[in-house]
Amino acid sequence: MTATGTFGLSTEARNLQWLLGNLVEEVPGLRSVAVVSSDGLMLLSSESAAQPTAADAAATDRPRGPRGSSADLATIVSGIGSLTVGAARLMDGGGVKQTMVAMEEGSVFVMSISDGSLLGVHAEPDCDMSVVAYHMALFVGRAGHVLTPEVRSELRKSMESPR
Repeated sequence: MTATGTFGLSTEARNLQWLLGNLVEEVPGLRSVAVVSSDGLMLLSSESAAQPTAADAAATDRPRGPRGSSADLATIVSGIGSLTVGAARLMDGGGVKQTMVAMEEGSVFVMSISDGSLLGVHAEPDCDMSVVAYHMALFVGRAGHVLTPEVRSELRKSMESPR
């Protein structure tokens, strides 16, 4: 897994992509990682810029989105984030820091970055959840102050541009 291309991006955007790549490389058992803006748009992805091939889709026996599993993850992360924020409001629970969904065949972790942006991770069922959460917290701590409105806009445009 690699982050999207860096050509023409600011130093801050390249640093965020490097941080995401480092997260993916350092933590065993990650299937996909996505950073999602407060309005649900994917800003960063653990998948390469290349579109999945028919062979890739056949190998997984399931249809793939426009950017494969990271696009699916971004949608899920956005939905989980919205649901948990609403639940926290109803319960007067304050801000949501993290959410984890454990399933038989994997786990989904969602962590707040800044002003509504979210980091989402889909991990293997045998991953060490504490290691995943620790490295996500490191990413959030390092990325939060860098993820300015300008950088978010730049990353959105880079995800939308044809490769």
